[in-house]
Amino acid sequence: MLLMQFSEKNVDFPKIDEWQPEEFQAHIRFMQETTAGLAAAGELVDAQGLAMPDTAKIVRSHSGGAPQVTEGPFAETKEWVAGWWIVDCESEQRAIEIAATVSAAPGPGGQPLDMPIEVRQVMAAPPSEL
Repeated sequence: MLLMQFSEKNVDFPKIDEWQPEEFQAHIRFMQETTAGLAAAGELVDAQGLAMPDTAKIVRSHSGGAPQVTEGPFAETKEWVAGWWIVDCESEQRAIEIAATVSAAPGPGGQPLDMPIEVRQVMAAPPSEL
């Protein structure tokens, strides 16, 4: 799984709502083309982008009653997941290559964003005898 993560610490480019329309369109086109290439290579399992954190809700069970729903993440939250790709590729090295490609998505002025992309193996199911 390739997680596109943002943090106030590692985002040194303008917020996406400050980009020029053509810059945003080029970024989205890059993401679509990258995802299409992974699909054509048979490596794509899933890819999703997420809405901004201010649209999130935090839900907790409430001892059999109605779930407790609060706005979230809270103002002090400084990191968030912006999207992901689940890839099925031959090696960890290939996953790193894909992550590096995604990291270089164009931003303002067409410059590579060099976004941090977390590479993490999806956990397999436990053995059937458990």
